[in-house]
Amino acid sequence: MEETVKILLCEDDENLGMLLREYLQTKGFATTLCPDGEAGFKEFTKNKYDIAVLDVMMPKKDGFTLAQEIRQQTADLPIVFLTAKTLKEDILEGFKIGADDYITKPFSMEELVFRVEAILRRVRGKKTKESTMYHIGKFTFDTQKQLLTIGDEQTKLTTKENELLALLCAHANEILQRDFALKTIWIDDNYFNARSMDVYITKLRKHLKEDPQIEIINIHGKGYKLIVPDMD
Repeated sequence: MEETVKILLCEDDENLGMLLREYLQTKGFATTLCPDGEAGFKEFTKNKYDIAVLDVMMPKKDGFTLAQEIRQQTADLPIVFLTAKTLKEDILEGFKIGADDYITKPFSMEELVFRVEAILRRVRGKKTKESTMYHIGKFTFDTQKQLLTIGDEQTKLTTKENELLALLCAHANEILQRDFALKTIWIDDNYFNARSMDVYITKLRKHLKEDPQIEIINIHGKGYKLIVPDMD
């Protein structure tokens, strides 16, 4: 059974903090809310967390200072900054400290969840050996070698094709949410990246056309679904 993800949430806006904590908890994340940077650091030293979500502008200790102190203790804890600032210098400062992502207010709660899930997926991908071989109908897909094989014919996939097909396989016969795929692979779900993903979906359909039982279908307003009989 997979362990519950623990989030350290530091936000000085009481109403926003409570809303975020409640929403994250409804999504299955065990979330601890701290009202300022000092309380956040004390909580960090007392308990083990999987990811930290830090507001930049907080009393007693700001998010940048808190992140620096966390980084002095560990390089492994993913950090996401929440901020009303949009200045390039501030964003760069966050990444220099060691932030994994940066979300500008106002943002949707769904966006925060997508970002958190994307980061955790990348972190877990580095720490654990995920399934590297899929059987897709008549095809064999080796994610490590980026090879799609049917009979004696092999196709070497590009990195983006490989990542997108791996995501589709991980969600085979289920809806792969468009926003989740964009933020997992492209990091940003802007218009240009969305168009880019559409192009890669078209390429994958061409690669898989030799097996008529396999389909990648559009789910309007949601994303894509890889239809595969007896997926393993």
